[in-house]
Amino acid sequence: MSFRPAAFAVNRLLRRPRAELLSAATDSWQIAPGTEVIVRPAICLPGQLDRIRGSEFGSVEEVLRDFRGGFASMQGATMGYRLKNVLLSDGTLYAESAVRPLRQRAGWTPAARPAREFDTASIYESWMGNRWFGLWLANDCPTYRLAEETGHPFTTGQPTGHKADYEARLGMAPERGSSAWFRELHIFDDASNNQHKRRRADAIRDRLARDAMPEHPGVFLLRGNTGDPRVLRNEWHIAERLGRSRGFQILDPSHASVDEIAHVCANARVVAGVEGSHLNHGFAVMPPGCCALAIFPPTRAVSVMKMLTDRQEQDFAVVIGEGHDEAFTADIDDIERTLDLVKS
Repeated sequence: MSFRPAAFAVNRLLRRPRAELLSAATDSWQIAPGTEVIVRPAICLPGQLDRIRGSEFGSVEEVLRDFRGGFASMQGATMGYRLKNVLLSDGTLYAESAVRPLRQRAGWTPAARPAREFDTASIYESWMGNRWFGLWLANDCPTYRLAEETGHPFTTGQPTGHKADYEARLGMAPERGSSAWFRELHIFDDASNNQHKRRRADAIRDRLARDAMPEHPGVFLLRGNTGDPRVLRNEWHIAERLGRSRGFQILDPSHASVDEIAHVCANARVVAGVEGSHLNHGFAVMPPGCCALAIFPPTRAVSVMKMLTDRQEQDFAVVIGEGHDEAFTADIDDIERTLDLVKS
């Protein structure tokens, strides 16, 4: 029985600074050095970026900086850490007085009795990956390879929806659980988009894109009402117009298998749609030199996906719509003229 959850709760009540899990590491090592990534200017029409009124991750100024690009960004090293005697309870890791939440807690109890004990394991999941499917695919799946190399990958996540399909195709077979005691636990600082991470993402793409259709103009990935509320009211009109005028394929990922998605997206010159996790299905298999086109509501512009396309040497095009987070529209003529700017 461990009372670490209670100790953490007392520290919160006393407003003591929370020690991050890495502060309890007994050993660390560099897996790969940091490298520079060229942040490319986003492809967009004049005045589009002036429409941005809000962002979700970071400030509007930071998003505009990343969209305007034209600079080199130094990405940090990929690091591994070893910890001793770590408790996992209800989605949170506890090591001495340090903690790291991996997901939202289902409840709270002052004490925990671990369901299983492990001599050694490697955690590869992240809070962001557990919250957003797209970041699980773009970040946690490459980190799985690090966990695989150190032995015994472990996750609290369950293989639901497309995750199970991706795990099968990528040969991911972690231990799973919500309660455990690790005598030795490896964790990773793999947040940087350095070249080592790019190579791991390339290997994922190569594995998924083995049965792709021949090169074609593009694909529009429908979002519909899936995920966080962000409905493009004229989504079908845009998709059908691009199908007629430019020969785009139209695909609803929520009703397609991973093989079907990769077959259509892997050799598309453009992967387009409303900004959201579903676009990462296409980004994961796009080769260098292709383009992602993301349609944003003006109140929720983010550059997280652009960081991924910069890492993979892909272009990123931006169209800002009109409305708000929950419901907005986009001008099809703006989209067509933006596509005219994309190199063929």
